[in-house]
Amino acid sequence: MALVKRDGKPQTFSWNVRDSRKIQHKLPVIKTPPVIDYDKLKELCNISGMKNRDNDETSEEAHREFMANYRKMFVKPPKKLGFPIHAERRSANRGSTLSVSHKATRSESHEKKPVKKEVKSRAESHNVSDYLPMFHKERKSEDPYAIRVANIKTLRRILRKLPFERTAADNDKVFSILRTFPFFAQCVPLNVLKELCVVAQLEVWKEDNFTIFGNSGLHMVLKGSVLPLTSPYLNIHFSQMEFRSPTPIEEEVDEKLEVGECFGTLVKIEDRSANTKVLSVNTDETPVELLKISVSDYNRVIEQIRQREHTEKLNVLLSGEQYGVWPRQPLIQVANLIEWMTYPPNTVVVSEGYKSPFIGFIKSGECHVLRQVDVLHTLSNGQKERKTKQVVMGRLKPSDSFAELSVLLDEPITCSIVTATDIELGIIKPERIAELDEVTVQLFKQSNTRTFGDLTKSDIEEEYIQQELKREWNEFKHSVVVDVINSRGIRPGYGRWTK
Repeated sequence: MALVKRDGKPQTFSWNVRDSRKIQHKLPVIKTPPVIDYDKLKELCNISGMKNRDNDETSEEAHREFMANYRKMFVKPPKKLGFPIHAERRSANRGSTLSVSHKATRSESHEKKPVKKEVKSRAESHNVSDYLPMFHKERKSEDPYAIRVANIKTLRRILRKLPFERTAADNDKVFSILRTFPFFAQCVPLNVLKELCVVAQLEVWKEDNFTIFGNSGLHMVLKGSVLPLTSPYLNIHFSQMEFRSPTPIEEEVDEKLEVGECFGTLVKIEDRSANTKVLSVNTDETPVELLKISVSDYNRVIEQIRQREHTEKLNVLLSGEQYGVWPRQPLIQVANLIEWMTYPPNTVVVSEGYKSPFIGFIKSGECHVLRQVDVLHTLSNGQKERKTKQVVMGRLKPSDSFAELSVLLDEPITCSIVTATDIELGIIKPERIAELDEVTVQLFKQSNTRTFGDLTKSDIEEEYIQQELKREWNEFKHSVVVDVINSRGIRPGYGRWTK
């Protein structure tokens, strides 16, 4: 058998004889699949004479009708008026890869707009599932340990900012967290603590066995741990105005300060002979992160609070007419003696006929001034008896004062004072009057009069009669209105008058 040489590539054969005999044509690539209207497609398939289960072949008439109308099953894009928008063209090109099934539609879909689902408001909804997401979002852990860890983490995050970079919300958050720690809640007043949160800083120590001097300020451990060198390591005996020296030093302290514990002091130690290890610690678990409030910042904050309070006291004094002409030196002496007090409504501050417990300067709020009067009261059986009643003779408003002469002359006050609203008073107690010099005391006596002490008995009785007549007239008008309403069968709160 001779071998025959062939030019070109060798011919490949398929095992399927039918495929090798069939002529194959490549179909064009459909870049943008058309949108099919299935209603029109159904009409074309139902043309009489089309091939189906009952009919084996398609008739010529049905074929012509199908070919003449088959384009109707493709939905044409709606024509847009105006100039073309390039953004819409780009978005159309991006979405052209969708399949035919994704773009399938019906004739009704492009005529009717989709109806949005109406969402009921919280007040109208009665479905529990509508409220569950709110509770899941606001869900907080009640574990004290988890809350403490979260607070420490928040403190470290906020204190990484410098004091001038922190916002008011950050300072408020630091204040609310520090209030949860025992040392700050028990030893530092809240008004001072709020100011100290503004100057609090973060210190980071990365070296082991490094000494941190606690006499430079108050420190609280936020990360790691430290070992105290002496006992005590924390000075808690201080207030806004005083300082007590620490207790004697005890060497070899076997104690470790963990996260949330404090060491150091807020008040400068004046004793120069004290050991330098007083209130100092060594770093143990590094890195150590500390919240620090320096002694200088604390002194500056305290001085600012003092000046602010002193200015407020001077303003309360100067707002009164009798103190506006005083020299500055007596005003400063009196302002140094003032303390702040608050009272709720309907509180008897001073009773008529008794010595006043203090001199009062009203900063905010109002008070009623009452005087006693003896009246004849008629009983149900017709008998009359004498009773003592209180008559409102006036009001005390902000910038008014009372009981100066009662305290200076050590005599009973001439009226009763009852709070009408929440009031804030600046008071001077009788025992502190001895701190004033003779000139200031004489100014007090010459500038003030007895509170509502110029009222005569006839004035009080006349005011009582006027108030009683007004009360009786109001009661009479109310009874007439009620009788008229009841005569017409109107009962407020019942039937058609419930609303």
